[in-house]
Amino acid sequence: MNTATVSQVTTLGLPPTLITAQAAMHLSEVQEMLCRLSACGLGIFVPHMHDERNGEFQPLPDQLVQVESGFEVSFRPRAEMAKHPDRFLPVAWVWRGGASVPSAVCEMAHDAGAPNSENPPVKHKMSTRN
Repeated sequence: MNTATVSQVTTLGLPPTLITAQAAMHLSEVQEMLCRLSACGLGIFVPHMHDERNGEFQPLPDQLVQVESGFEVSFRPRAEMAKHPDRFLPVAWVWRGGASVPSAVCEMAHDAGAPNSENPPVKHKMSTRN
């Protein structure tokens, strides 16, 4: 799907902030920003979560961060993630209070079998279930 295929039907039932985000992808200045971001290996995303009861889209509250750990996604307090910068790798950012802050992180696992070095390899935390 590209921005040309996003329709009114696609946005039905979305909260207003997510409708605004979907519509913004049609703006030439957003497309230009996306082009510049892509040159740096970055993209654009819509910070969101889902209602646990019915799956409806919801804006991601400022105090929460999306956390991927063991290939599962959860939402945890931003303050909790900030206490463990060596454990959680930021992978998405938003602008809050005049600064860039992480809005999504991946939980990392240091490679215990790697030779001692200043920069040991870091990998994504894997699922413990089979």
